[in-house]
Amino acid sequence: MTASTARSLRTSSLAVPTLSAAGTALWLTATVLLAALAYYFLGYDQGAVSVFGSDTHVHEFVHDARHFLGFPCH
Repeated sequence: MTASTARSLRTSSLAVPTLSAAGTALWLTATVLLAALAYYFLGYDQGAVSVFGSDTHVHEFVHDARHFLGFPCH
């Protein structure tokens, strides 16, 4: 390895993206909203409190995941 190669390896760095406070707040808000929706559909969407009325398709779709995550459903 030559001296110039060693020097270039030492001075190279990773590019770090810069986010403004507004951009960070937007990402955080979107993440919290997505997590809250996932929590609702996995944990609380059942026939009685379903957003879709008494339809249980969402409940049946995530049924095994509910048990895996420890949510009781029957």
